[in-house]
Amino acid sequence: MSAVSAVSDDSFDSDVLAADKPVIVDFWAEWCGPCKQVSSHFEALADELGDKVRVVKINIDDNPLTAGRFGVRGLPTFMIFQDGKVTATHLGAMSKSRMVEWLKESAPSVA
Repeated sequence: MSAVSAVSDDSFDSDVLAADKPVIVDFWAEWCGPCKQVSSHFEALADELGDKVRVVKINIDDNPLTAGRFGVRGLPTFMIFQDGKVTATHLGAMSKSRMVEWLKESAPSVA
């Protein structure tokens, strides 16, 4: 079973903003090629980090309100939320190793 869960406009506040640990959010869309490329890295990251972090993705076509609220302009966009706030943002595809580095830089408690 994948450790990546999908969130929606309706569940974002409770699943992400109210989470008791850091949450990495992948803003993506079906038509986005790079989003598909990083999807497997993202799932591997979720498996690797286990309980230290929540790993979620949100389809911006189905959930435009959340993307608008956080100013998502391009895809894929990754954001780290801690205590209900965005602590880091990365625009564009990343390799899995770069994703881990970015996470360690941005959320040291996870590393």
